[in-house]
Amino acid sequence: MLIDVRFRLLLLLCLLPASSAMAQQPEVAAHPDKGRISLDVVVAAKNGPPVAGLEQGDFLLTDNKTARPMTSFRAMARGQEPVEVVLLIDAVNTNYEHVSYERQQIDQFLKANGGKLELPTALAIFTDTGSQMQQTFSRDGNSLADSLDHQTIGLREIRRSAGFYGAEDRLQLSLEALRQLMAREGPRPGRKLVLWVSPGWPLLSGAGVDLSMKERERIFRTIVDTSTAMREAGITLYNLNPLGPTENLSAAFYYENYLKGVPNSGKTDLGDLGLQVLARQSGGLTLTSSNDVRAMLQKAVSDTDAYYQISFEPAPADKPDEYHHIEVKVEKPGLIARTRDGYYAQP
Repeated sequence: MLIDVRFRLLLLLCLLPASSAMAQQPEVAAHPDKGRISLDVVVAAKNGPPVAGLEQGDFLLTDNKTARPMTSFRAMARGQEPVEVVLLIDAVNTNYEHVSYERQQIDQFLKANGGKLELPTALAIFTDTGSQMQQTFSRDGNSLADSLDHQTIGLREIRRSAGFYGAEDRLQLSLEALRQLMAREGPRPGRKLVLWVSPGWPLLSGAGVDLSMKERERIFRTIVDTSTAMREAGITLYNLNPLGPTENLSAAFYYENYLKGVPNSGKTDLGDLGLQVLARQSGGLTLTSSNDVRAMLQKAVSDTDAYYQISFEPAPADKPDEYHHIEVKVEKPGLIARTRDGYYAQP
């Protein structure tokens, strides 16, 4: 069994570098200044709404614990720059009953306020046969709700009961769906919020999964490429878990073991590519404490009510794919800044 599992992992890992490398290519035209690091920063008290009215002097930016001067600072409010929302229903990692519940909740979200959405939104449906996304973004929530109502989402072929083999298939499909989404959204201007409604794909990490150094190098390559592509595309990822408190707590929070940025291939695991991990590292949220999907969607979108755009010039890297940990702190009691937590620098 261990040999068979290793063989399956090798097949999966062989696909990772090609998929991730393709995700980078569309970014060049839309983001020509790749040397500068740009951040979208949301500031709030614990569980509070975004805070407006702060100034550049209220922020401290560090790169690998060294203070860095900001090259630009802008206090942003909704409507000042293009912001788009991709709302993705994950029917691969969610059972049919929960998908039905999600659809009801999403329908309510889309029809709220008379169907007038705050941001241009597109729906995406992720199934065993691939991901389908609307070609255009719209603020007409009623039209989007009608489109969703006419979407048929059948029973998934890959079930959780399929064990390791089903988990490996779901992981592979999920990473490919993320790759496709990054490739599509990369060339578009402005900030993008990807709201992925899902309990997350399998982490395939821990006891019983023994990776060789070569396998870890492939995972690291994928981590670097995925992180870079999302940053350059201006994508912030949100994981909205529809299972809420009904999910096993130890399983729901196991991803926290992988939140710390990965500095080199010797420290990698497939868990470093988990949905929850990528969401938190991108500056987004992982919401698990409620199964009120409508409220979770609204909370994610509210991140655009007030935020701050900060940029800085990174220090020269000593080696390829050098990991840099970013911290942004607010010099006001009780306020917490949330943004992307790192990047990979090149010489």
